[in-house]
Amino acid sequence: MNILDIIANKRDAKELSKEEIEYFVKGYTEDKIKDYQAAALIMAIYINGMNDREITDLTLAMAHSGDVLDLSRFGTDVVDKHSTGGVGDKVSIILLPTIASMGVPVAKMSGRGLGFTGGTADKMESIPGYRTNAEIEQFISNVEKVGISMITQTMNLAPADKKIYALRDTISCVENIPLIASSIMSKKIASGANKIVLDVTVGKGAFMKTREDAQKLAEQMVRIGNLAGKEVRCVLTPMDQPLGYAVGNSLEVIEAINFLKGDMPKDLKEVVLELGANMLQLAGKGNNIEENKLKMLENIENGAAYNKFKEMVQNQGGDISYLEDTTKFEKSKYISAVVAEKTGKVKEINAEEIGKLACYLGAGRVNKEDTIESNVGIILNKKVGDEVVENDFLAYVCANDEIKLKEAERRILEIYKIY
Repeated sequence: MNILDIIANKRDAKELSKEEIEYFVKGYTEDKIKDYQAAALIMAIYINGMNDREITDLTLAMAHSGDVLDLSRFGTDVVDKHSTGGVGDKVSIILLPTIASMGVPVAKMSGRGLGFTGGTADKMESIPGYRTNAEIEQFISNVEKVGISMITQTMNLAPADKKIYALRDTISCVENIPLIASSIMSKKIASGANKIVLDVTVGKGAFMKTREDAQKLAEQMVRIGNLAGKEVRCVLTPMDQPLGYAVGNSLEVIEAINFLKGDMPKDLKEVVLELGANMLQLAGKGNNIEENKLKMLENIENGAAYNKFKEMVQNQGGDISYLEDTTKFEKSKYISAVVAEKTGKVKEINAEEIGKLACYLGAGRVNKEDTIESNVGIILNKKVGDEVVENDFLAYVCANDEIKLKEAERRILEIYKIY
């Protein structure tokens, strides 16, 4: 077997065998297959596609190219949650402590942000003292002790996927459902859960811009899960405008804390409850989705979810006084209100443009080595459908650079479409 024959087979739209796929994944991970050869095969896959069996074989080969987390000590109903990404997406920070407060163990490894979508690990690190780095034994111990731990990815999970994803990015082969689905599912399988709820975002601020494409991706990931022996549930959620009101690391953490204290923006509440109700169902904690939502609301309203969040933060070195009094979070150097120039109704707030603007202010990374400024970002004051009159506050810009502040003010007036 050699890589040239494998490339030729897929170039000619032939089905690759399990052995051929495993040969490629292993060889590329170990640097025995060159980038230009891998690029040729990835391009052939992009053009000619893969069937369900091929996609599942690719997923499993990437999942087993490194470490695989063993969560079996927590039973057979370990449920993980993953989002395909969005702007203002602080769902995990709210959802996971809520689920943990209901007796479901939560062992969550989260990524860092790159580009216009933020990373949960970066957001959690805006809480002074909170440690996202933990060895795997400590990670498991945290879950055993308080029922939840949220850390950054410390294990060597799916290294083949990291390498293939980076290559796809350089050869314009990112937006392809077999490759996206196998990438997401390889990381989830390596993360150890046997049941997975996937938040498939759709809209201007999401990877999938149309509902049709999001549905195709969701169906593909469910099929992979079934063939891999995992129970997978997909929930499609809108991402045309930012989720909630805050975009930026500490700003989103503050909004999440306020949510857990009962201040729940409508769009954010709907997503949190829908995903959580499905997680509870998969975990065997209730078959009725609507009843599960009510149980979650009860645990938010009685303080159990907030207390679980506080317990997790304290257990991982975080200063819980910041949770108790969010005014303690460091403010940005400049905070400016952007006012409406005309009267009308907000018709559109392009989530991707807001995400890019927050990134420009310093809330995100363009390159992996970039430093995050945790206290910058944008707080929306008006959302789609809201009526505005001239001189109403549309949004607040939080910046540490005066030039960037002025540019952000100008851009927000362009991003808000008011008619």
